[in-house]
Amino acid sequence: MLKQLLAVSVIGSALLFTACTTTPSAEKQQQALNQLQNKTWILTHIGATEFKTDPTAHNVPSIQFDAASSRLSGADGCNRFMGAYSIKSDKISLSEVATTQMMCVNTQELANRYNAALAKVAAFQVYDKTLRLLDENGNPVLQYESAIQPR
Repeated sequence: MLKQLLAVSVIGSALLFTACTTTPSAEKQQQALNQLQNKTWILTHIGATEFKTDPTAHNVPSIQFDAASSRLSGADGCNRFMGAYSIKSDKISLSEVATTQMMCVNTQELANRYNAALAKVAAFQVYDKTLRLLDENGNPVLQYESAIQPR
């Protein structure tokens, strides 16, 4: 009987410690949300391809996540977009995304690639000033750097 009780205790403790190390804490989740929301993120990569932002460009590819309304907005290099988002742990769901319909001769290919990547987004990672939006397999589809916010 004592051996069985000891075995159950050891197994229970092992499961408890394993669960604690693999589940992100509420504090870490809140920290990630605080880093993600209420700032402007400027595009640096689509997939593995680096993108250099032209500071004089109209509608620089970017994204913002508003914490108060759970709405997102941004630009794809040509058009503005807006929609809703929801977050659960490190998963993010983008919905109701609508765009303006401008014709942009020099940036239409960029806009098409950006929107195709945005449609694949299923998760996110935030590290300091870097945001990665990932597909369902954990592959980066879009990467951003946070813009310097005016004071």
